[in-house]
Amino acid sequence: MVRTGIENTGEWMDFLKGKRVGLITNPTGVGSGLRSTIDILKEKTALVRLFSPEHGVRGDIQAGDMVNYYVDEKTSLPVFSLYGKNKKPSEEMLKDIDVLAFDIQDVGSRLYTYLYTMSYCMQSCGEYKKTFLVFDRPNPVGGVKVEGNLVKPGFTSFVGLHPIPYRYGLTIGEAALLFNQEFHISCDLKVIPMTGWERTMYYEDTGLPWIMPSPNMPAVDTAVAYNSTCILEGTNISEGRGTTKPFELAGAPWLEAETLAINMNKKGLSGVLFRPVYFTPTFSKHVGILCRGVQLHVTDRESFCGVKTGLYLLEEIKNLSGDKFSYNAPYSSSGKPMIDYNTGDDFIRTHDFSAKEVYEMWAVEAEEFAKKKEKYHLY
Repeated sequence: MVRTGIENTGEWMDFLKGKRVGLITNPTGVGSGLRSTIDILKEKTALVRLFSPEHGVRGDIQAGDMVNYYVDEKTSLPVFSLYGKNKKPSEEMLKDIDVLAFDIQDVGSRLYTYLYTMSYCMQSCGEYKKTFLVFDRPNPVGGVKVEGNLVKPGFTSFVGLHPIPYRYGLTIGEAALLFNQEFHISCDLKVIPMTGWERTMYYEDTGLPWIMPSPNMPAVDTAVAYNSTCILEGTNISEGRGTTKPFELAGAPWLEAETLAINMNKKGLSGVLFRPVYFTPTFSKHVGILCRGVQLHVTDRESFCGVKTGLYLLEEIKNLSGDKFSYNAPYSSSGKPMIDYNTGDDFIRTHDFSAKEVYEMWAVEAEEFAKKKEKYHLY
């Protein structure tokens, strides 16, 4: 069985002794017996402050909702928000702290904001001469396969702060090592490694219980499908939010479910089958309206290429939708459309693209990144 960084006490107990500690975490930060990392560090170290990513320290805040300063009921510790006006800890937030620790389960996709909460915190630690410590955790979709293009200059955001692919094949600790070196953060970084983890493992192989990293990530199957349907987030097509199968469903009120399923299955995409489905979202896009579409059934994770599948799905839905399809408008007058931030440039939005050609272009960038990341492997 895999032991996560927080359970690898021999690597951090002495190091944190006598140091004042701040902690960035959420409900996924647990040790053996599902005991919260907050409670573990409160007992064994001088834990003085908590920092909240998207969804809050206790996971009670929905995607995209702002997190404000508050006091944690259980510990009475102050909680500073890192999802809202302040994404980087200020000098004031880090005062009286020697080490800022991070313990959050990631999902292995560049669109997940936890990666960039970590990056911003590393930057602040570099600026204010604090140590940044990462308790490592598994990449739930493994540490081998890399897929997708890199974010281009001018298209960075909180769902793509650095030029990494959709599926980057690193643990959160390895990602910290790469960020620190490749993107010149140069903070005092310490990664507490796991024991027993292997790169070929999916999360079920670890023996660890799955705790939802966010409200719309209920299962490992969701994480596997996420890099496919997440591309729909910048469109008026539902990616299944507001259902019990977020990111495994895709649809809209005007689509013909049978036609979409037949056409997608004809493409012969490896490791996945498409089934016609009908669903009514309870929140997010098309709330309360019957949507028609498909469910992705991943039949072979090893051969399944999520990003490739997502490109072909978007292309087919566009073709079937005609003028009913649209990309969502920017959130603000100064911002770009979400699809541009999602895909890392404006090519998809501005071209009548071929999924085959785009994926071939993206594969070149993925291959280059796959070579670069190897020197940061801890396992």
